[in-house]
Amino acid sequence: MPLLENGQIKDDNWQIAIEGESLPSGDVLVPLARLAEGLGRNGDGRLGVLLNAGDQVEDLRVALPRLSCVQVTFPIFRDGRGFTQARALREHLHFKGEIRAGGHILPDQYEFLLRCGVNSVVVPEGVDASVWQKAHEAFTVAYQPAVLNEQPEGFAFRRKLL
Repeated sequence: MPLLENGQIKDDNWQIAIEGESLPSGDVLVPLARLAEGLGRNGDGRLGVLLNAGDQVEDLRVALPRLSCVQVTFPIFRDGRGFTQARALREHLHFKGEIRAGGHILPDQYEFLLRCGVNSVVVPEGVDASVWQKAHEAFTVAYQPAVLNEQPEGFAFRRKLL
C-alpha cells in the first residue's frame, strides 16, 4: 500500500512480517510480540514495530534506539489510542524515527495525526490522494499545542479571547 507523507504519495519500502513465517530480509515491520526476534536478526535492513491499539508504548523504551519505524494501528476510526501512542512516542520517549499510522483512518484525521507526531499514513490502494491533500491544507490554525515546531497562534489566540 502507498504511504502519504506531507500530503504526497510515496512508495512504501517496508515489508510486514507474516505470522508463522521467518522474518524477511531488508526493512521489516514486526508485531510487538516478535520484537525480540526482530532485534536478534542478523539481516541487513531497518527494523520497525507494529503497535496494536491495546499495546503499551512503554514496552518499546529499551528497543527504541534500535528501531527506525513504529506503526500505530487504528482498528476503527473512532478509536483514538493511536493518537495517544504517537504523542507518547514523541513527547515522553523522544522517538526520532518514523511514526506511521495504519488501519481505519479518515482524511479528516490527517492533520491531527501530524500534530501528534505521525510522519506518514498507510493509504489503502485505490484511494484518491487529493482528498488527503485537501484535508492537509484545510486547517491553518489549531487551538491545542502539538509536537510540531510551530507558533502557538491558535492556542495563544484562544487565551487572548478569555
